Amino acid sequence: MKVLLTVLNAKYIHSSLALRYLQSYCQPACDEITISEYSINNKLLDVLADIYVQKPQIVGLACYIWNIELTLALASMLKQVMPEIKIVLGGPEVSYDPAQVLTANSAVDFVVQGEGEEVLLQLLTVLQGGGEIAGISGLSWREDGEVCTNGSPQQVARLDSLPFPYSEQDLAELKEKIVYYESSRGCPFSCQYCLSSATSGVRFLSLERVFQDLQILIDADVRQVKFVDRTFNAKKEHYLPILEFLAKQQCRTNFHLEIAADILDGEVLVFLKDAPKNRFQMEIGVQSTHEPTLTEIQRKNNWPRIVDNVTRLRSYGNMHLHLDLIVGLPYESYERFGQSFNDVYRLQPHMLQIGFLKMLKGSGIRKSAAKHGYQFTGYAPYEVLQNNYMSYDEVRRLHLLEDIFDHVFNSGRFVTTVTWLTERNNGNAFHLFEKLTAYWENHGLHRMAHSPKSIVRYVWDFCQLHYPQENDLFEQLLKFDALTGAKGTLRPEFLPWNGEEWTEEKNQFWRNDQIVRQYIENYTFTTWRELKRLYHIEVFPAYVLARFAGLSEDYGQEVPVLFEYTEDDVIWKVVKGADFTIGGTSFAL
Repeated sequence: MKVLLTVLNAKYIHSSLALRYLQSYCQPACDEITISEYSINNKLLDVLADIYVQKPQIVGLACYIWNIELTLALASMLKQVMPEIKIVLGGPEVSYDPAQVLTANSAVDFVVQGEGEEVLLQLLTVLQGGGEIAGISGLSWREDGEVCTNGSPQQVARLDSLPFPYSEQDLAELKEKIVYYESSRGCPFSCQYCLSSATSGVRFLSLERVFQDLQILIDADVRQVKFVDRTFNAKKEHYLPILEFLAKQQCRTNFHLEIAADILDGEVLVFLKDAPKNRFQMEIGVQSTHEPTLTEIQRKNNWPRIVDNVTRLRSYGNMHLHLDLIVGLPYESYERFGQSFNDVYRLQPHMLQIGFLKMLKGSGIRKSAAKHGYQFTGYAPYEVLQNNYMSYDEVRRLHLLEDIFDHVFNSGRFVTTVTWLTERNNGNAFHLFEKLTAYWENHGLHRMAHSPKSIVRYVWDFCQLHYPQENDLFEQLLKFDALTGAKGTLRPEFLPWNGEEWTEEKNQFWRNDQIVRQYIENYTFTTWRELKRLYHIEVFPAYVLARFAGLSEDYGQEVPVLFEYTEDDVIWKVVKGADFTIGGTSFAL
């Protein structure tokens, strides 16, 4: 019996951990079980054709909020051209109302509820003549024209019973994509906007098994492993040994972890201070800083602890910090969301993600939608349109603000400029981005696609409009940001570059290996082309550098800065005036 498991991923760079668990667990019951992954950007007719030529007898489709409409359309098309196949759906988008899914979609034969490894194995065994459908818990199906459901969403009791999901071929193909991994299932919290609120308890893989799995991923030299544990640091006896194991490895692999920052203790924080640079990447869900909101969604945040712990982690400079907020939660008005935004922004995460509430099937917040006057899209992803606390116009404006914020702050390309602009707005970053949003909408920019270079131009225009008397300063700040972001490849011509000025001084500097080695260890001049690719010197007014470089008083009015592009992170260093010379004589800066 030929079984094909497939999914429409949200992006090409994503991969499906769920399908690989199903494949590895069900392999003993099938002559042939394979996986084909696509993305929601693939044309459905192309996906249909690809599945058709594989001639499966059973097709399993993974259903999520980002793909459910397309997946159901694909199921219907498959049944039209291959009427004998059996179509099985699984995943969170169909687990909580399987009868409705079967009633509305005649092409679907079975719906697997919850964690599907054991349920699918039993189903495939029955379809090959071994047992009765009615004996399978966690399954919905049709019988004599009627929809039947046996039991509720299932859980795998002992996670160590699941085989390692990735084959050598998988890891070779996924090496430069995101590889997903889980060391636990479930969540200790009951946040009402999340599907974890529909289940209780946390189950863990044994540490021995986790170490074994992670060693395989490290040996495969994958670029990034993203843990899908709902709360990675739920249990210290489990997560700290994993962190210690990963910190000892000699590898390039980055590990993305979703954590609750307020339950990190002093021992863990001290340990993380010495972790290898870029080994860990922390995602921290704050969602709101408004206590009535947190109480209503049954989420407990110790905000003072979050502030202290995130501040410490940020000071280490060895990991990317990603903090989250959600628009549309109960009791949080537009103005109060602005306060949550500013609270989190002051922590200066590398990324502040603004999400919009999804009224997920099976979640507690969907069940209480009427209480809070929720209006949301009737199709996936069931995104909030308005509620009793935030109008649609306010939600609409926050969508625009989120897009601009991603371009300007989360891109990491305007660090010094945004810092200055925030100061100009009395430290109120939300107010700054409201002004940017108004500028964006007034100029129709929200209707256009943008290149990184065009974004620089729009920020420049915005500064010209609002701060024309400080033109020289913000142009220099934008220039500095251009050289420290995007590996220095983005140099808009409208900014005041040195051009031919300082050419002799720069050439003399690069020809003196002894001086250059004070700034670049093991430097040896090779070719001008190679030097231009890896390094750049730009001279800035001293008053600009003084804002963030901590210059001493012995610097003159103009200061050369060396930018190095040999590592993942751009390195910049102020060049001493005595080292920036003509003919061996110090040039007076």
